[in-house]
Amino acid sequence: MSSDSPTTEINIPQHIAIIMDGNGRWAEQHKVARAKGHEQGGQTVQRVIDLCGEKGIKWLTLYAFSTENWGRSKIEVTYLMNMLAKYLKERLPEMMQKNVRLHAIGELYMLPKNCRKQLEESIETTRNNTGVNVVLALSYGSRQEITAAARKLAEKVQRGELAPADITPEMLGDNLYTAGMPDPDLLIRTSGEMRISNYLLWQISYAELWVTDVLWPDFGRAELDAALASYHGRNRRFGKR
Repeated sequence: MSSDSPTTEINIPQHIAIIMDGNGRWAEQHKVARAKGHEQGGQTVQRVIDLCGEKGIKWLTLYAFSTENWGRSKIEVTYLMNMLAKYLKERLPEMMQKNVRLHAIGELYMLPKNCRKQLEESIETTRNNTGVNVVLALSYGSRQEITAAARKLAEKVQRGELAPADITPEMLGDNLYTAGMPDPDLLIRTSGEMRISNYLLWQISYAELWVTDVLWPDFGRAELDAALASYHGRNRRFGKR
């Protein structure tokens, strides 16, 4: 599909989730510091948010920082957290101008105080916006999320508020970080890796998958159009036929 193809001609997913991979490899390829790769990746985030708004996609969930990422060097983690706080502060006026609503999922209590404060401010300031919903997965791990949800239900059983036989998939879903959000229709992963990486394991049960070799800092309109064209050509049966 060409970059100027009208989006009204294709079936647009309501919710896209993206594993943003390749900032480090981009930096290596360009012989620059890893920080420069993350900086370029941040610019891609804004580009993709704008494209989703343009195409009428209502939900965009971005895997910004996993629970496993805390295992990176202290210098890199500190840089990423400071970059996050700076990005949120600088982009807040633009989010308001473009009617973007911000959400966040994950073990947010693990974020540094300056990041949590700016994140909370950005979420609160944009809460009445009605454009694209941008969900940042921060300090996020799907196994941890599902475990926490199961623990909540187990505590209700222990208190006698719930019988084990009454637990349903919907009930568990209502106790995930994403409660109230639609499940992703399309999962995109950049950099060519064929892994889910502990990302939205419950929520992507029936999502269409699309992987590109393009590294995240280079991801743009052409790649998103290709992903949408692929999605449009799929027959989503949900196991029913």
